[in-house]
Amino acid sequence: MDIFNVLALFGGLALFLYGMSLMGDGLEQQAGGKLKTILESLTASPVKGFLMGIGVTAVIQSSSATTVMVVGFVNSGVMALRQAIGIIMGANVGTTVTAWILSLTGIQGDSLIVNLLKPSSFSPILALIGIVLYMFTKSSKKKNVGTIFLGFAILMFGMETMTSAVSPLADVPEFTRILTLFSNPIAGVLVGALLTGIIQSSSASVGILQALSMTGSITYAAAIPIIMGQNIGTCVTALLSSIGTNKNARRTAIVHLYFNIIGTIVFLTLFYIINAIVDFSFINDAATPAGIAIVHTAFNLVSTAVMLPFARGLEKLAYLTIRDTPGGKEEKFALLDERLLATPSVAIEQCKKLAIDMAHLAQEILLTAIDLTENYVEEKAQEVLDAEDYLDQYEDQLGTYLVKLSGYSLSPRDSRGISKLLHSIGDFERIGDHAVNIKELADEMHEKKIVFSEPARHELTVISSAVKEILSLAIDSFVRDDTALAGKVEPLEEVVDYLRGVLKNRHITRLQEGKCTIEMGFIFTDLLTNFERVADHCSNIAVCVIEIANDSFDTHAYLNELKSADSGAFREQYDAYYHKYAIQEDLSLPKEDAGQ
Repeated sequence: MDIFNVLALFGGLALFLYGMSLMGDGLEQQAGGKLKTILESLTASPVKGFLMGIGVTAVIQSSSATTVMVVGFVNSGVMALRQAIGIIMGANVGTTVTAWILSLTGIQGDSLIVNLLKPSSFSPILALIGIVLYMFTKSSKKKNVGTIFLGFAILMFGMETMTSAVSPLADVPEFTRILTLFSNPIAGVLVGALLTGIIQSSSASVGILQALSMTGSITYAAAIPIIMGQNIGTCVTALLSSIGTNKNARRTAIVHLYFNIIGTIVFLTLFYIINAIVDFSFINDAATPAGIAIVHTAFNLVSTAVMLPFARGLEKLAYLTIRDTPGGKEEKFALLDERLLATPSVAIEQCKKLAIDMAHLAQEILLTAIDLTENYVEEKAQEVLDAEDYLDQYEDQLGTYLVKLSGYSLSPRDSRGISKLLHSIGDFERIGDHAVNIKELADEMHEKKIVFSEPARHELTVISSAVKEILSLAIDSFVRDDTALAGKVEPLEEVVDYLRGVLKNRHITRLQEGKCTIEMGFIFTDLLTNFERVADHCSNIAVCVIEIANDSFDTHAYLNELKSADSGAFREQYDAYYHKYAIQEDLSLPKEDAGQ
């Protein structure tokens, strides 16, 4: 084996890893928002989690990726540690699918059917179909299928390259002697763990072992301990990803490690005890790719059968290893876990949860601030300030995370979700700013003992009621993605604008008649201005919900069309709100300017 064979080996490994990553990305994109549905169906049942772990890992072709994803889910609060245990066990079984696919390279025979099953026969066809779908179609779904085919073809080409590169080793006696050292279970486990820990993929290390087995120099006595070690080595990725996470996330990575270590000890102990009694005849035979796939699957199934009934015990062991500390405090924004960026559909759902919390917080502090103008409580005033600080943090953390997320490969649905969130969180934060403005006006009223006249109080009650309703409509439409609710916002926003104009004119009249002081007038008009601005932000949120749902974001065109003379629905809704929030004799006033 010369330098060119070594270069070919590493080149094949690089293609293998890239093909696996490409195929996994394509499969994940094709799954899209279904990952959210999968997560929502999670229960505390280890069996259901186990089956789910098999399914997800079979799709993305990497137990390491699944486990890292689960660490992120636990860290962000999507799932509990107990739920994660079953998924980790399932991931170990799901990853054996790759070994079975790779075992096709070892098929021998000259018949047409056998030749068609060989990757060297069908991989070029898949590559051709894949590149056509990827380059010459516009549908994102077809492009994803093309990516899957291309990834698979590159993966199999890498496997073939590795097999060809190591084939000369069959004639090297020193290589065979080295491999006999791995018949020692401890040495084999250590080598398998080290190799997998370095390349951070058990599928890839099993693929390398299958390629080496094609030389005929690896016996099952050497292969079995190496396979056990490969399962332990794959835990390195999850352990590294858990650095800097909360305790439960670190416990999840530890559970993965314990599962494979205990499974290896149990499997090897049973295997060698039974071998001592029965004397397995195959143990000194040359291993084949299919035989390695069988051992890999058998190990993970036996480990799961042994450990699944003791899932609670694994959980307790993890808690004993990583103990709780009194007064430990989890980060507020743990939902925004960087590990979830690799699964955009799930990351967006996490962002949406946080944005909904932000929306409700903005609504809560605005209502509190409005109440302060009528019933001032110092503790409530401080709550408004504290909550507004949280809103600022929400905007900063969410905005930064969403910008990072937008740099990943996204489906059209995910892109729309990010656009909606990015457009809306700024409006939620600005509503909080106006709540602080109203709170400061309430402070001034309280300090100076300013009391509005009965007509002024009535007018403020009417317009604040309209603002409370428009805020509720906007936030409910955002939370539910309800375009029908969002469509009711703009007519009410026009009524709020109209009310502001009417109430400002009334204030000027009272000022001229000496029924109001200039100081009271400043506070009154500032309150009106803040109410109107809140309604404007509600309009922005509602328009965003509608336009994103329509896969567009031309705000001006939408508003112009909505308020056009032919828009009977808008006029009807406007009239309903106009009468609902009419102020005494205002019902008789002309409405020519409404909606302009």
